[in-house]
Amino acid sequence: MADELTSFQGRVRPLEARDEARWRELFLGYTTFYQEIVPQAIEDVTWQRLIAEQDGMTALIAESSDGHVIGFANLVFHRSTWSAGWYCYLEDLFVDPPVRKSGAGRALIEAVYAIAGQRGATRTYWATQSRNTTARSLYDQVGDLTEFVQYRRRET
Repeated sequence: MADELTSFQGRVRPLEARDEARWRELFLGYTTFYQEIVPQAIEDVTWQRLIAEQDGMTALIAESSDGHVIGFANLVFHRSTWSAGWYCYLEDLFVDPPVRKSGAGRALIEAVYAIAGQRGATRTYWATQSRNTTARSLYDQVGDLTEFVQYRRRET
C-alpha cells in the first residue's frame, strides 16, 4: 500500500516476539483501510501462527533507520496443483501511512521475493482492491498484473 519514490533507509527482518504490539497496531490499520473487522480471536491465532511459523505462515517487518517498526508483510506458503514446489502468497502488506513513499513497501516485496526463492517457491502472488491506486502504482513496478478475477463464497 505504498507508492515508493525513494530508497529505503531502514531494514527488513523476520517478525520477532518483541514486535507484537506494533504489529497489532499496524494490522488494525491494514484491516481498517480495507473496511474489515478481524475478531480478536482470529488476530490472536494469526499472530501465533506467524510468530511460530506454523501452517506455512511467516512474516517480515520493515524498520526505519532508528529501529521503529513501520510495516509488515504476512506470508502464506502453500502447495499447488500447478507446481511440484511451493507457492508464496503475500497475504497482507502494509506500510504506516506517514512513512509511505519511503521505499519500505518495495523493500518488503523484494524481501518476500528473496525468502520465496530461498524456500523454492515457484510463484509469489498477492491481491489488492482495484481502487487501491497507491499500492497498485508500486505493484505495477514490481509484479505483473494477471487477468484473473477473484470470487468468494457468498456469506449467508
